[in-house]
Amino acid sequence: MKGKSFLSPRWLGVLLALTSPLHTAWSASNEIVVCYPGGPVGDSEANSAMAAMLRVVERVGEWPANSFTSVFSARSDECRNLLTTHKPSFAITSLGLFLEQRDAHHLTPIVQPRLQGATAERYRLLVRKGQYAKLDDLKGKAISGTVLDEPEFLKKIVFAGKIDPATYFALKPTRQAIRALRSLDKGELDGVLLNGQQYAALGSLPLQSPLEVVYTSAETPLMGMVANTQTTKVEDRERFAKALQKMCADTDGKKLCVLFGVDAFVPADTAAIEPMIKLWQQQ
Repeated sequence: MKGKSFLSPRWLGVLLALTSPLHTAWSASNEIVVCYPGGPVGDSEANSAMAAMLRVVERVGEWPANSFTSVFSARSDECRNLLTTHKPSFAITSLGLFLEQRDAHHLTPIVQPRLQGATAERYRLLVRKGQYAKLDDLKGKAISGTVLDEPEFLKKIVFAGKIDPATYFALKPTRQAIRALRSLDKGELDGVLLNGQQYAALGSLPLQSPLEVVYTSAETPLMGMVANTQTTKVEDRERFAKALQKMCADTDGKKLCVLFGVDAFVPADTAAIEPMIKLWQQQ
């Protein structure tokens, strides 16, 4: 995971393309809502990724070419609006948006990416080595990261209700983890919160100051595709999931999966997601 890993989410680019061609066969709308809150992917980049992979997925899933579209946003408020106004049968959401919108839109996970053998990740709060010894030392300090766009998710899941990041820290949201890390390196920030993919790519970034982790979250599942159970049939959800799972085994699709660091797309691990639902509901 070199260089580019900090600039674009490796699996999202694949999923952006994957989802659009599979949508209209059984949905009232030919659009699928794709959300990556706080992420660095813009509309043009999302559309470019989709165009590159659209033909492969249509062939793998045996759907007509040029049949489907998607709508993308990196802003939480806009994602909520898109889910409400577009009422998609399928969507790509973050774990936080899934937990928040699950009941309102009858969402159920159907497939998720596997990255470097894992379908889950941990969040880590990094500081310059020797500056802060524990989480308590960071109260009131400036914290940045791309994941700060979902404060309720941070509070309920990442920090498991121990603190409320929105009031505990001075949050400095960013859409580029690399920019936040460079600011941390210069002493302009006190800490940076990274997701699993960003942390794994940390070694590719030249920094002057050594960093260390002062907080590590519990393991959280990687989210991928979700479906509205009220607007989709079981057989359609199964067909959708099977088509996605064939992507990385296809000759052309495999090249794309390798490019974006995706091992495979696998059935959603509901046993891993259920504890997240309970934790969300308890708080």
